[in-house]
This record gives sequence, C-alpha cells and structure tokens, in this order.
Amino acid sequence: MTNLPTPLAAPGALPSWLSLAGQVGVVTGGGTHLGLAMATALAELGCAVYLLGRRREVVEHSARSLQAQGFDAHWVSADAADEVAVEQVVQDIIGRHGRLDVMLCNAGGAFGSAMAPHIPASDLEATLRLNVTTTMVCAQSAARVMQPKRSGAIITVGSLHASLGSDPRLYAPDFKRSTQSYHAAKGAILNLTRALACELAQYNITVNCISPGQIPKPSLDAFTRENFRNMVPLGRLGVPTDLNGAVALFASAAGRWITGQNLVVDGGWSAW
Repeated sequence: MTNLPTPLAAPGALPSWLSLAGQVGVVTGGGTHLGLAMATALAELGCAVYLLGRRREVVEHSARSLQAQGFDAHWVSADAADEVAVEQVVQDIIGRHGRLDVMLCNAGGAFGSAMAPHIPASDLEATLRLNVTTTMVCAQSAARVMQPKRSGAIITVGSLHASLGSDPRLYAPDFKRSTQSYHAAKGAILNLTRALACELAQYNITVNCISPGQIPKPSLDAFTRENFRNMVPLGRLGVPTDLNGAVALFASAAGRWITGQNLVVDGGWSAW
C-alpha cells in the first residue's frame, strides 16, 4: 500500500498559512466599494475586522451587514489623517483584543475639479492628505503596536496610475477633472510603501502595496466604461472581489517573505 502524505488541512478548511483566524485587522475607508470588498476578504479568512471611516452611518451599515453574514466585524468613525484619532482607535483595539495584525490603508480618493494648467495648489494638498497622510498616519500607528510582538502586515493601496499616466482620450468628452493630483498621491504611496518596508523589516513587519486597475463604481458613464474595457487584455473591467487574492497574500503567512512590493491587479492593462 502506498503511503499517502498527510494533508496540510482538512478538505474545505483553510491551510494554516492562509488562515487569519484569531487575528485582528483594520481597513480604512472600509465602508464602501474596494474598502468593503477587502474588509470582507479579511473576514472570510477568519480575521476580526474593523471598518474605519469618517461617515459613521456608512461604516456602521457595512459592518452590520458583515455581522449578519456571521463575520466578526466592527465599525469606527474617525478621520484616517488625524493622528490623535487613529492612535486612539488602535489603542482601543489593543485594549479589547490585545493585538493588531493587519492594517489595510485604503482611505483615499481625488479632490478638486480643475484641469491643468489651472489646478490650485490647495487641490494637490487636499489630495495628498486624503491619500498619503492617511496612509502614513495609519501605517505608523499600526507599526508602533506591531513592533513589540515583531509581526504584522501593513497593506497600502496604490493604483494602476501610481506608475502610469492617464490617456485623456479614454474619458467622456465632458470629463473636466484633472488626474494629476491623484496620480501624484498614488505614486507617493508606492514609494512610501517601499520606504516603510525597509525600515520596518527589522521588526518582521511586512509592508506591501495593492494597485487596482479599473474597478469602476456603477456611476461610471458608458463611454468611459467601454474605453476602459478595451484597454484590458483579459477583456473585462475589474470587480471589487478581484482584489481578494492580493489581500489574502499580503495579510497572511503566505506572504511572510514578501515586503516592499507593488502588486498591480489590472487585468493586464499595464502589460500592453
């Protein structure tokens, strides 16, 4: 009789290197769209997840929806760029659970409506705060509590356009908002990720970036939607759950020897 190897996990069970059972995570901007999808991915892996956002009604509604599905979900209303508020959130989580294992810095977005060369510096500053300051504040606060136990995963969220410019011909003719500030902010997050990874590696804390491609909200106009779809080698636009694999890799032990990297999830757009 052939001796068969002992399975690493029971059929249908998560292997230990992928499971987040007993772990605790925070997702900033976790109430809607990509943030909610990534928070759900963490919850599905067994992580107790906190949705952090400025609009209490949004994060509460989303967390309650996850709870109704049987997940360990919570909500926190706070500004992810506010150092004092974020530090209090982290300390409250430590007081309740005694640990913080995953910080997913998703809060971000674009600000302003002007087109070059008439973009005011205030638009750039606001966009940097919305994206880069939130990432820096939340990553550092998490790192301070991860450092003593010498483990943890910090995940930042960049963009396909952290490395590439945008072709204005792809957008609807009435699109009047510049992408420059957003591109600058997401590019900064990408290199901030690398810098944090190098500095925090001594504490066995990994820091990696997920850069989504075009995963539009339903409100995207049909003209732009079709142009975007034609740019994707895999032939379709992304959906929020397309980020699940990247989240699982960077949050779990599967990615324990991966740090300072940027995983572009774009259906092949950047491979042309």
